[in-house]
Amino acid sequence: MAASLGQVLALVLVAALWGGTQPLLKRASARLQQVHERTWARQLLQEMKTLFLNTEYLMPFFLNQCGSLLYYLTLASTDLTLAVPISNSLAIVFTLIVGKVLGEDIGGKALLLPYSHQSFLLPGALTGMVLTVTGIALCVTSSVSKTQGQLSAL
Repeated sequence: MAASLGQVLALVLVAALWGGTQPLLKRASARLQQVHERTWARQLLQEMKTLFLNTEYLMPFFLNQCGSLLYYLTLASTDLTLAVPISNSLAIVFTLIVGKVLGEDIGGKALLLPYSHQSFLLPGALTGMVLTVTGIALCVTSSVSKTQGQLSAL
């Protein structure tokens, strides 16, 4: 079963919501104050209070959960072999992009690629993103061509 354009766009939105909120959650949770209570129940309640009263943490968390809800709703009509790679792989790409925009060091070693008789440096993270998007495009086109072949056989 091939994914429709709407399903693919919904999965890309899921990836954007998941991946885009990860650096924001990381940044917000690093700024949270530590709470120390005598019992585990009071500790849990205090930590929940601290999290849910912090809008810097709460807004990305809410958007992340909206992505999870959209993913759940999209899974009902989408082929699982497409939904998982599209949403999870692209979430990593969105995490890297948003992290870079926020000034995080996205890391990765540079990759030396031959170009004509010269060489140029291409960051490993960028290479990974290009390969990820290429793999997802191959999955989607393979699914579409497989479905078209099944329809023509009928």
